[in-house]
Formats: sequence, C-alpha cells, structure tokens
Amino acid sequence: MRRAVVLISLALGGTIWGVGIASDGTEVVAEVGGHKITRAELEQKESAIILKPQSQYYQAERQAVDQLIDDYLLEQKAQQEHLTVDELIKRDIESKIKDPTDDQLQVYYEGVGTDEPFPAVRDKILLYIHRARLKKAKIEYIRNLHEQIAVTVSLEAPTAVVSVDGSPMRGPKDAKVHIIEFADYECPYCQQVHPLLTKLGQEFDGKVALVYKDMPLPMHAQSAKAAEAARCAGDQGKFWELHDLLFENSKHLEIAQLKEYARTLHLDGDRFDKCLDSGAQTAAVQKDFAEAQHLGLTGTPSFFINGHFFSGAVKYASLREMVEQELASPVVAASPTPGSR
Repeated sequence: MRRAVVLISLALGGTIWGVGIASDGTEVVAEVGGHKITRAELEQKESAIILKPQSQYYQAERQAVDQLIDDYLLEQKAQQEHLTVDELIKRDIESKIKDPTDDQLQVYYEGVGTDEPFPAVRDKILLYIHRARLKKAKIEYIRNLHEQIAVTVSLEAPTAVVSVDGSPMRGPKDAKVHIIEFADYECPYCQQVHPLLTKLGQEFDGKVALVYKDMPLPMHAQSAKAAEAARCAGDQGKFWELHDLLFENSKHLEIAQLKEYARTLHLDGDRFDKCLDSGAQTAAVQKDFAEAQHLGLTGTPSFFINGHFFSGAVKYASLREMVEQELASPVVAASPTPGSR
C-alpha cells in the first residue's frame, strides 16, 4: 500500500529532500550529502511520529473499501434479480422488518425514563427501533452475500519493526503468523481481547505464535507490579499460567494477591516473593514500555500481526480475517529474533 507522505524539497547547504529508488530497489525518501534515507529507516526510527496517523489513514481507507465491497455486492444481487438496489432492499430487507407492538413500545418507554408522556414520544421510539432493526437486518443480509462470493482485501495495515528479544512467546517460533500484543493487566479492553486470542491460538494451532509485551499504563496503579509478577513466574517456567490468571482476576492485583496466585500455581513461593519484592523484573517491564513509546503507542491493547499495526478492542472475526490474510500471503513471517517484524 502506498501511504501518503508529505515530501519536502529543500536545498540548504547541499541537503536535498526528495523521493527516489536506490540501486537495491529500496525507496529513498531523502538524501543528505550523499547519504540516502530509506523508507524502512524512516518507519523504524520515526515510528512515534508516523505510525499512529498511518494507522488512522488505513482505518479510514479500509472502511471506504468495505463500503465499496458492500455496495458492489448489493448491485450485483440487484442485477441478478432485475431490480434496482432500492427495490432489492425493500423486497428482501425492509419488508421483513417487524415493528414492535404498543405493549413492547410501552416497556421500552418505561426504560427510557423520560418525563414526556408516552403518546408524545411513541412515534419517535418506533422510528428508532425500526431503524435499528433495519440496520441489523441489512448487515446480516450483506454478510450472507459475502459468504456466497469470494472477497479478498489486499489493503495492508501500516507496519513497524518490533523487537521480540526476551519476550514471552506462546506457540511455535517458526509459526507463519506472529501476533505481538502490547497490553496492560488492568486494561478492560485487554481483558475483552484475552479470550479471543486464546481462541485464535486454538483454532490456528501450530500456525500462530503470540508474543506478549508489557505496556502498563500510568493510570493503572497495579498493572506494573502485575507485569513484574508474570515475569517472575516466567523465571519458573509459568509465565503464561500467571498471565492468564491475572487477566481472569484483573480486579484483584494487590501484591499480597499476586503472591497468593504464585502459590496457586505451585511456584517456589520464597523465590517468587524475592523476585517480586526486589524489583528484579522492573527493568524488563520498563524496556517494553519504552519500546511502546518509541513506536508511538498511546493505548492498549496494541497489536502487530507480522508487523502490521492495529489497536483497540477488536472482534474475533476481524482477528481471524487478519490471520487468514497473513497465512494466505506467500511471504513467510520473519523468525522471532531481535528486530524482527
């Protein structure tokens, strides 16, 4: 994908900015006194500046592509039925929408808690519910059209180079798809995504590897120590067991509770306590957080699937689609070494 870049042509003291192609085929975005600055160098060293706006542009572009796909599917279906799109929607979707009865509207009205009398707002409530049901039915109708026709989206999310050196990994190192997650044990969105990632690993067993990176946010007072606890458990070979336990009990992350979890997992309690109390894993957690800052990450969860960036709460269908897209790609994921995508 060709991403939009502001190109500045500036001649000052032998410094020239522009775009070109180096002899090895890499894209050159600037040249300073004979030194070529490539796009790869730009994206690696200035991720904090460009990754987020690139992602925002990609999200807008992807939304537009999805809309074009939906529109095309409706147009093709309408042509097959010798109808206009509006006629198709009225016949197959709108005609099947059942409006609620007055009793049902009354129940909804009571839940709204308005001071206006029911007769004054009845039509507004009916219109709101009708539109909501119509939207839901249209989404389902288009989803069925997707299942009938092969749809492939080649648009790719922006990429970044992320080191996995020393990070916990669940899954085979040679898996074709590597999912790197920056997360916080107190983050509610991370908690929502956690079971989806577990399900994803089970569905694509042997094909997907999950790498976990700590990004304890400042507003979460207990997340940094929880991150250290998981790493202390990792010293005894049970990082993922405590990692899962922490997400399942995210409202109880006090130090005393962390130590109790270690006993639950039958870890060496004294060794675990010493690791946690001494801050032996503090530097490792801070290293991950510093990397997140370098990448320009501002929230959790943030993901890199084979280097492709996306963030926030995500539905399982979207995760599955991204994994399948990477599995279908002829390019094999880089091995999990320092600096790999």
